[in-house]
Amino acid sequence: MISRNQYDIIVVGAGPAGSTAARFAAKHGANVLLLEKDRDIGVPVRCAEGVGALGLLKVVDTIDPRWIATTITGFRLVAPDGTAVESKWGDKGYCLERKIFDNDLALLAAQNGVEVVTKAYVYDLIKNAKGIQGVRVRHQDKDIEIEGHIVIGADGVESRVGRWAGVHTFTKMEDMETCVQYTLSNLDVPQDTCEFIFSTEKAPGGYIWVFPKGNGKANVGIGIAGTYSKIKSPQQYLNEYIAERFPEKPVLSTTCGGVPCAVTLKQIAGDGFMLVGDAAHQANPISGGGIVSGMVAGKMAGIIAAEAAREKDYSRKRLSEYETNWNKTIGKDYHRFYKIKEFVDRFSDEKMNRLAHELCKVPKDDLTMMKIFKTALKTNPKLLFEVIKLFK
Repeated sequence: MISRNQYDIIVVGAGPAGSTAARFAAKHGANVLLLEKDRDIGVPVRCAEGVGALGLLKVVDTIDPRWIATTITGFRLVAPDGTAVESKWGDKGYCLERKIFDNDLALLAAQNGVEVVTKAYVYDLIKNAKGIQGVRVRHQDKDIEIEGHIVIGADGVESRVGRWAGVHTFTKMEDMETCVQYTLSNLDVPQDTCEFIFSTEKAPGGYIWVFPKGNGKANVGIGIAGTYSKIKSPQQYLNEYIAERFPEKPVLSTTCGGVPCAVTLKQIAGDGFMLVGDAAHQANPISGGGIVSGMVAGKMAGIIAAEAAREKDYSRKRLSEYETNWNKTIGKDYHRFYKIKEFVDRFSDEKMNRLAHELCKVPKDDLTMMKIFKTALKTNPKLLFEVIKLFK
């Protein structure tokens, strides 16, 4: 039940970014309502479930072993001709159990004083001349108006909060990765290595991934640029790959969705509102990974929202401190990553194969992401001019 009709902060969406925003807002003194449209937090899973350990520890005090399906110590890049490049993971990573992880993040929020309500469908914002004043929500077959000085939209790539707030949330087709993933069982794959398969024939404008989940399970998925999905659906591409490599293996779950591999939205805060996670396009433009970055953004937004509530200043000028902090830190890096993604997307299969052949000459222990990048420049010197532009 929703216990009151007014809160300092209302967070829409109880994914990792939303639960983290709510938790930190409450820890800093705000009264917070966290609304989730689904019946169960963490269901359905729409993610490959990979995170870095150091990044995760920026937003949680300890990592609960229950969250971890497998510990990742290496990665494997597979070129179009089948050449495989293996390396150690710079930072130890994990494949999560998102159902448990997301649920526990909401529990942490609740333990810090957040009121968490599921099956609460937000269908509109309350607005006046001063900006956003709350939400309209359908809960237990009743339409309710709830006042909130600040609304934080954490409602995913399809964010309606952003649109209702007047933010231009459009994503270009070439930047929208359409994704499908199966959790397969009875697989013989390394349980400490994440695999990425690149091929314009098998995964145009994206890649296929194999992320181990323990006990012979793995998340096997594909993301392709939206411009290619009209030729063949991502599910068709994935089915063809699985038929070739993992024929007749049991499918334990299926999920699909979109990931905006784009630069962060120009506006992620305004009078009475903020956007975090996929709602703000805060996923890594190269990999599409957005769990940790969304949580870091949620922490930033939650703290600033609580301070603004304490000061009774809900203006765009005050809340844009969050926007500034993001753009100075992760947002700045992601802007460069997007530029890198643009020219990597122009790599032909032939160039990708040549890169893999060169990387195979590098000892596994010396193969870092920077080494991969430098080798890419060596195999295609024209990229140097693009790189120089990134740092102007």
